[in-house]
Formats: sequence, structure tokens, C-alpha cells
Amino acid sequence: MANVETKIQQEIRLGLGMRDDVRLFRNQVGQLPDPRTGRPVQFGLAKGSADLVGWKTIEITPDMVGLSVAQFVSLEVKAPKGRPTASQSAWMSAVENAGGIAGIARSVEEAQGIIEQTKA
Repeated sequence: MANVETKIQQEIRLGLGMRDDVRLFRNQVGQLPDPRTGRPVQFGLAKGSADLVGWKTIEITPDMVGLSVAQFVSLEVKAPKGRPTASQSAWMSAVENAGGIAGIARSVEEAQGIIEQTKA
């Protein structure tokens, strides 16, 4: 299943990479032992954080000075029948509650749909 998700993730990165208003980065989350001390070293944003994170540039309305800002984007990539873990669901809720865009993408088309969300 991981290979299916890796393929979908690459397709999403390539598909959305053509857009000028979106930038996505791979967020690998995990833990490895420090080779010198053997202590675990964690990497990535946080447990449950999405596979792809970045931003979508949005235009602020004229009554808000007319500036462009970056809206946080968090895409969890899943195989067709994959389901999010509890920590992944909590991460997506936190991003959405803070005004960001978050969702589960199983294809480039689903990722595009998530990106098109507008949070005000």
C-alpha cells in the first residue's frame, strides 16, 4: 500500500507543481536512532502531520489592504482505501480550525479540489 501512496503523492506533487499559487513539500515524519548515542531522534513536523505541506497564495480583499498572503496547506496522501490515523485526523482539524486548508487526497483531482477550498 505504501508504494501506491508514494505513486499518488508524486502524481499530486507533479500535478499541482504546475500552479503558480501553490507550493507543496514532502513532510517525512518518523524516528531513527542517533548513530553516536543511540537515542531516538524525531524528524518531520509532528506526529500526524500530513505527507505534503506548503501554502496557497490568496488575494486579500480590498477592504483588507489588498495584500497577498500564504494560506497553509496540508494534504494527507492515501491509497484508495486508506484511512487516516487518529493523530492525522487531529492534525487536519487543527489546520482547518486555524484557517488552513487540509484534506485527504487519493488523486491529483482530489488534491486540486482540496486546494480550491477558500477559508476566510
